[in-house]
Amino acid sequence: MPLPLCSLSSRAHHCSHVLKLVKKDCLLPLCIARWASTSSVPRITTHYTIHSRNKDKRWEGVNMERFAEEADVVIVGAGPAGLSAAIRLKQLASEHGKEIRVCLVEKAAQIGAHTLSGACLEPHALEELLPDWKERGAPLQTPVTEDRFGILTKNSRIPVPILPGLPMTNHGNYIVRLGHFVNWLGEQAEALGVEVYPGYAAAEVLFHEDGSVKGIATNDVGIQKDGAPKATFERGLELHAKVTFFAEGCHGHLAKQLYNRYNLREKCQPQSYGIGLKELWLIDEKKWKPGRVEHTVGWPLDRHTYGGSFLYHLNEGEPLVALGFVIGLDYKNPYLSPFREFQRWKHHPSVEPTLEGGKRIAYGARALNEGGFQSIPKLTFPGGVLIGCSPGFMNVPKIKGTHTAMKSGILASEAVFSHLTNENLQSKTKGLDVPEYEENLKKSWVWKELYSVRNIRPSCHGALGIYGGMIYTGIFYWILRGMEPWTLKHPGADSDQLKPAKDCTPIEYPKPDGKISFDLLSSVALSGTNHEHDQPPHLTLKDDTVPVNKNLAIYDGPEQRFCPAASQ
Repeated sequence: MPLPLCSLSSRAHHCSHVLKLVKKDCLLPLCIARWASTSSVPRITTHYTIHSRNKDKRWEGVNMERFAEEADVVIVGAGPAGLSAAIRLKQLASEHGKEIRVCLVEKAAQIGAHTLSGACLEPHALEELLPDWKERGAPLQTPVTEDRFGILTKNSRIPVPILPGLPMTNHGNYIVRLGHFVNWLGEQAEALGVEVYPGYAAAEVLFHEDGSVKGIATNDVGIQKDGAPKATFERGLELHAKVTFFAEGCHGHLAKQLYNRYNLREKCQPQSYGIGLKELWLIDEKKWKPGRVEHTVGWPLDRHTYGGSFLYHLNEGEPLVALGFVIGLDYKNPYLSPFREFQRWKHHPSVEPTLEGGKRIAYGARALNEGGFQSIPKLTFPGGVLIGCSPGFMNVPKIKGTHTAMKSGILASEAVFSHLTNENLQSKTKGLDVPEYEENLKKSWVWKELYSVRNIRPSCHGALGIYGGMIYTGIFYWILRGMEPWTLKHPGADSDQLKPAKDCTPIEYPKPDGKISFDLLSSVALSGTNHEHDQPPHLTLKDDTVPVNKNLAIYDGPEQRFCPAASQ
């Protein structure tokens, strides 16, 4: 069930009514693309920002008017960052006796639905935001009681001690079902008066004539796969704000537009990405160790492929474990399949016994920002701010980003609230520019934490690969705590690291047994993913010629292997 909307003003009731109309035949947002210039390639892209509806006779006579709503702040994305920002804004408004309207849009049908369970949460930011979180019933049921780390060979596990102070130390952290935690944050936000609109994707950034951000528009719905309008077509809603928070998560399509328009990545290194695949299992109670956290590196990956595994034992009233595998997308062999590496990892002698006799109940995947400190872009621009995993605040060695994402939302709200309530403020643009957010972030524990681990991920690119990174961590991080007077660079964009197929050996993966390992399609069936057949694809190409002329010709079509949902 979607979260109920809070008590709304008459304006908010109108907004809610319009959104309910728009929700019919709901679509996922589409990425920007352009028509292929080569006529021999079939036209795939149908998005209106590329193929103008003004030149398409099928759209003649269609009502393209949008309703518009005004708010003080609009937040895109109801993850930990977006919800923390919303909560903090309303807390400040209450403390100062001010009325501010905060609207939050989220593409998932209910808050937390797109957040797969199983994470190790550091509660630092939560304690700052809601000090009484225990009394409020936050779903943090499983404190970490045991930390284990190891290097896997094909047939054995080499235990590695976790020294106090190393990034992998989890003392004081909690194993959580992150979707439940996000849903709970949504309840806290609504209780404070935040207008939460689940089920509506932000599809377009709107701009004032002076170039500042005006707000966003939700997605149009009722469109056929070929781009023509259906009888149920409804135009999206415009939400205008003095400041718009972009909390889309990793590699959000709106953030990518903002990077280009405001040149936000001019002074940072290219972002590096990883893909995390995750499953939730019910296991034999005799094998269940609530509070245990396990991480490994090594097999089945070679030392030059960054990645590793996790296995968390939850204490949620039943013997649940969340397990997964993360692989850096700067891998070199185009024949590598992250999904199939994950499946064969589960057959390792140190992993398989835990799962034997159990039942897999959920599967999912998500992209991760792994560039760290070196890849953080400029965070502010006229009319908007970037928070959470949209710009990328993940602490890669810790494999944690929820606490830093939440803190970024808190800091952004504090800076924005000061501007909203400053009666003497003279803004150069209609959309407010809030550089204080980035300034305050650089003074916070988030910046200090990310700076201290900045060299660990790039240190894995040497001759020893990931083992060189472990040695670097042991010497320079454990002793100097990241205070070495140099900053290593990433080798470049992930896509540039991929070798041509002719230079690589195809990887032979074992067939899934249907008990421990599984095929991709049966896995996607457990992900809750559901798309109507007659709707535009949720991914759109920039150039329709690339899949055949480049990806297939040079790299033997790596899309068929790296996509975690077989949607290529």
